[in-house]
This record gives sequence, structure tokens and C-alpha cells, in this order.
Amino acid sequence: MKVSVIIPAYNAEKTIGKTLEALLNQTYKDYEVIVVDDGSKDRTSEIMKKYMKKSKKIKLIKQKNAGPAAARNNGAKHSKGDVLIFTDSDCVPEKNFIEEMVKPIKGDVAGVQGRYKILNKEKIIARFVQYEIEERYERMKKFKYIDFIGTYAAAYRRDVFMKLGGFDTSFRKASGEDPEFSFRVESAGYKMVFNPKAIVYHPHPDTLKRYLKMKYGRGYWGRLLYKKHPEKKKGQSYNSMLYFLHIGLTGLLSLLFIVLLPFNYIYSLISLILLYITTIPSTIRISKFEKKFLLIAPFLIILRNLSIGFGILMGTLKIR
Repeated sequence: MKVSVIIPAYNAEKTIGKTLEALLNQTYKDYEVIVVDDGSKDRTSEIMKKYMKKSKKIKLIKQKNAGPAAARNNGAKHSKGDVLIFTDSDCVPEKNFIEEMVKPIKGDVAGVQGRYKILNKEKIIARFVQYEIEERYERMKKFKYIDFIGTYAAAYRRDVFMKLGGFDTSFRKASGEDPEFSFRVESAGYKMVFNPKAIVYHPHPDTLKRYLKMKYGRGYWGRLLYKKHPEKKKGQSYNSMLYFLHIGLTGLLSLLFIVLLPFNYIYSLISLILLYITTIPSTIRISKFEKKFLLIAPFLIILRNLSIGFGILMGTLKIR
């Protein structure tokens, strides 16, 4: 099968070179790489031209800034592949990435989810992000078919992608447009699978500020995602219903702690203890990867849930 690898790029001069180098060293040979420059203000297009001279596989499309969903759709429109593979301009695929992404697409399987691994593992926050993701992967492995695909490593049959209209461009940021499309793929009756052997390396957020900002965005755009697909609040292959309940419980107990503190410090302390207890299951799972997170994880989990919850609140009020 002919494959088109589509990469949205916005101000990606620091990372796009490594992505393209990895894509030019693939075991799978019948493919093209389409980079869609989404109105970059840096040297992204200039770097692209160098790689276009290096290989005819690489193509560049330029557009005014419209967000990653629109950029991916634009790339798909100009693609020639039977299979569309999406990744990001800061991802570095393994040499068998395309081969592993294509392998499961047969019969009634129309979509594939690949896997993240961490590039900046020297950073403790980045490692926490990876361990969170590994929790989700362990869940996804239990399902024969999945309903949640992220575009850092996503593959779809082109005919299915075009038939369903591609990504929803009302998601202006990279946060929610990819699972929204996979929910529609499932609703249309197509199958999707998780292939943990299809790997890209990625630099995760490496400071607490960047991490919490990312989670806020997940909450903000999650409001739109679950407004469109309210049935998925009950859980999907990536997150269970307990995940959503935990976010709500974190917000409630945190509010009780603050409200009760001036009036009854004992009840306020009980709220804080209960808040800590809610983090124990995730803390135990994450600490299996690294013991020091027995102490750090509860703090990060509480801040994570509060950031997501605040994002949901702001998204509901339509305040960015």
C-alpha cells in the first residue's frame, strides 16, 4: 500500500529536521511525507526546502495559520496514499514506524494507534508524563478494538478519512480533534487497534508550568469534545469513567478544604486526607516505574486534576 505521512508544522525549526531524518530512514519504502507549514514565522519552510532537495519523498504545503486539524486535512487533500499516517513535527519515529503502522490495516481495521516513548527522560516532569501515558497504554492493551487515537502516531485508511470529513477544525488547538475523529470512526462502524510496536519518541513537557498548561488545555478543549460525544464521558479505551470522577472529586475535596479551613480545621484536614487517599491507586501504578514517585506523584496528580477541572470550567464558560 502507498502511504502518505502527514505532519502539521508551526514554528518547528528546532525539531522538524530530526523528524524528517527519521522518516527518510524507514524500512517501509512506498511512502511520501507531506509537511503542512501552518503559517510558521520561523525557518520551518527554509529547512523543509533543504530536505526536499535531499529526497523526492518530501513535499511541502504552506497555508495561513488555521490550526493542526486544518493542516492535517489540507495534507490529506493533497495526499496520494491508500493509508494516511499522522505524526507531529516534534516526534522522532523509529525506523520501522511506518511498517508497524500499516501492518494492522486489513480486513475491517481502518485505524491504528501507535505509541509514545520519551526523548527527554532526564527531566522528572517529563518522566511523570510518560508514566501517565504508560498507564493508558496498559488499559488499551486490554481491548481488541479501541475508540481513541492520538495523532502523534495515527493511521487511517484514506477512503475512510475522506468519507468522514477529516478532523473537526472547530478545534483550533492540538487538543481534542484527534479523539473526536476516532469517535466518529467508531460510530461509523469501522475498527481501530492499538499497536505498541509502532513507536515515536517525543519530548514531553519538562516543567510543572508547561505540564499544567497542557492539562488545562486538555480540560478546556475536552469540554467541546465531550459536548459532541457525551456518551464517551462513561469511559473509552483510553480513560475509564473513574478518571473523570476522580477529576470531579479532586475539585470537590479541594473546595471543601479551602471553605472549611477558617471554620473547622479538623474537617478541613479530613478533606485534605481524603484528597490524598484518592491519589493512592494512580500513585502506586506510577511508582512501579520509579519509586521516588511514591512521594511526588500525589502532589502532581492533585495539581493535574485541578488544572483539567479548571480548564473544563473555563471551556464551559467559553473563556480561554
